[in-house]
Amino acid sequence: MVFSTQLVRPLALSFAFFVVMILGHPSASIADEGEQKDLVDKSRMTLDGFLADSNMTWLRTHIPDAKGIFIVPQLLKAAFFFGGEGGSGVFLVKDEKTGEWSDPAFYTMGAGSFGFQFGAQASEIVLLVMSRRGIESLLTDTFKLGADVSVAVGPVGAGIEGSTALNLSADLVSFARAKGLFGGISVEGAVIATRDEWNRDYYAKDVRPIDILMKRTVTNPHSASLKTALDRAMAGKPATVQTTAPAQQE
Repeated sequence: MVFSTQLVRPLALSFAFFVVMILGHPSASIADEGEQKDLVDKSRMTLDGFLADSNMTWLRTHIPDAKGIFIVPQLLKAAFFFGGEGGSGVFLVKDEKTGEWSDPAFYTMGAGSFGFQFGAQASEIVLLVMSRRGIESLLTDTFKLGADVSVAVGPVGAGIEGSTALNLSADLVSFARAKGLFGGISVEGAVIATRDEWNRDYYAKDVRPIDILMKRTVTNPHSASLKTALDRAMAGKPATVQTTAPAQQE
C-alpha cells in the first residue's frame, strides 16, 4: 500500500502530539502528591517483581554494585506508522559511605521512531546506574541514553550469574519486562528528563534532583517502603511481592 505525503505528514504531527501527551510535560501542574505516591508504590512493586523473577539473577547479584537505580513501572509504547514510547519513573542514589538510599526524584523517559510498524506494548524498566558519570547525567535536566552515557542490555536468564566486562563497564545496565505485540524493547536513544513539578509536589517545596539525591535536604515518609525493598535487595533477602498498591491514607 502506498501512502501519500498528504496523509503521512498529518499522521506524523498527530503522533508527535500523542507522544507528548503520553510523557506528560515535566512542568505540568497537579493538585496534590497522589500521583507521585502512586508512582512510588508501583516502582516498589516493579522492583519486587524483578527481584522475584528467576530470569533476573544478574540484576539481583549486582544491585549491591550499583550506585543508583532508575525504575519505570510502565513504559507505554504504541505505533501506527510512527512509533513512540513514554512513561514516568523514579531515581534513587546510594550513599557511597553509608550505603543508605536517597528518597526518589521524579523523571520522564521517552523516545520516538519512524517506520511502518503496528502494535502496542506496556513495559517495566529497571536501570542500574553503575558509574559516577551515570549519576551525574541524571542530575541534569535532560539527557539521552547511548549518547550522553553508555547503556548495556542486562543479561537475562535463570542460569546467568557473575559479571561480564561489557556490562560492568557501562554507565547504565537496563532490564525490561514486556507483554505486547512488539518482539522486544531497547532503551537506546531514549531521553530522560526531570519532572520538577512532581518533585515539588511530593516534597512540598521547590527542590532539584541534586537536593533530593545528593544533598538530601528533603524527605517524604511515604518513600520508606521503596527504600526498604532496596535494602532487602542489597542484603540478598527475597522480595516481598505485593500485587496491589497500598491504600492512600485520607
